[in-house]
Amino acid sequence: MARIAISLCGEGRGHATRICTLIEHLAEEHEILVYTSADALAFLKLRHPSRGGNVEVREIPGLLFQYTSGRLDVVRSITAGIDYQARVLGPLTDRLMRELDAFGADLGITDFEPGLPRACARQGIPLLSVDHQHFLLAYEIGVLPRSLQWHAWLMGHAVWLCTVGASDTVVSAFFRPPLRRGWEHVVQVGPLLRRDLLGVVPDDRGYLVSYLRRHTPFATLASLADCGLPVRVYGLGEREPFGTLSFHAIDGRRFVDDLVGCRALVAAAGNQLIGEALQLGKPMLVLPESAHAEQLMNAHFLAAMACGDFCLLEETTADRIRAFVAGIDRFRPALAGVVGRMDGTNDVLDVIRHRLSLGHTPRRDPLPAAPVGGATARDAAQEPEGWPASPGRGG
Repeated sequence: MARIAISLCGEGRGHATRICTLIEHLAEEHEILVYTSADALAFLKLRHPSRGGNVEVREIPGLLFQYTSGRLDVVRSITAGIDYQARVLGPLTDRLMRELDAFGADLGITDFEPGLPRACARQGIPLLSVDHQHFLLAYEIGVLPRSLQWHAWLMGHAVWLCTVGASDTVVSAFFRPPLRRGWEHVVQVGPLLRRDLLGVVPDDRGYLVSYLRRHTPFATLASLADCGLPVRVYGLGEREPFGTLSFHAIDGRRFVDDLVGCRALVAAAGNQLIGEALQLGKPMLVLPESAHAEQLMNAHFLAAMACGDFCLLEETTADRIRAFVAGIDRFRPALAGVVGRMDGTNDVLDVIRHRLSLGHTPRRDPLPAAPVGGATARDAAQEPEGWPASPGRGG
């Protein structure tokens, strides 16, 4: 039995769903200590509410997107990220170093969270990066418009900063273009799918499923309500019905059952959700926010696969949704090629087993002194130079 520390970004539920799948498998044999925040914290606490089993979930401060008047605010989000790195990341690294030492971690796994990679690097603990965001660095993205290729280059700098010192890098994505030169060591896998989705037989019960972000404008809901089919909405919490819309709290089993039985999805353009829909052969109309570059990229990749279409969230109309529903048969041939073939969980577990089989001898750096004058030893320390985000699968 190994002791594995896992950290993940708390924004939304895609990261949490991916990591929850890993935890379900790893906890059968290993002790797991999880660090996260915000939405992911609530999601994982529901599934692992106490320390009675092999899984403990702890809260850490995390990075979140910032919104103004219901729209993603890029400037505020970048400012928040800079402030996080300047004020939060150093003390967080100090704390994680102490807790990893007490836990006796044999391996770290991170899904786009910056604190654990730094603590693992300073403690000599091997680190596995499992996320979607590394596609920005590792994948050939010529299919994207030039403007999004520029955004990918810019956003890639955040990926470098977020995940330092990984021994292995796994990219989980519903699309799989060629790897860029210099990134051949990256392991490409599909989305990590919950067990409830594997082996089920999808059908069509005549309704749509819509999974929306909490800042979705009312005009989008009005368009959905006028699309001509019942719509089961997740992500906005329980509410009174609105026309043909019914609103449901997040419930894993009910959501999977609704996903299995829907005719199609009209939803946010998250990598995890798209992968789940493709696993079941469900056509998708995804609604990326105009300022959310990563979701725009996902939308373009989905359209390039001919498994769905997209419309900007701010430009969604009832006519656009009705046109999508009327034409969903055009997506059937491409969907037939991916249905039942998306799950990447076993591939990731193979990488973890390989890394654990190599063993390690932790380098226990002296633990930081207690804060003096509001600063920690980590604040003053310079990060070691030459830490690449993903140096490959070497020992």
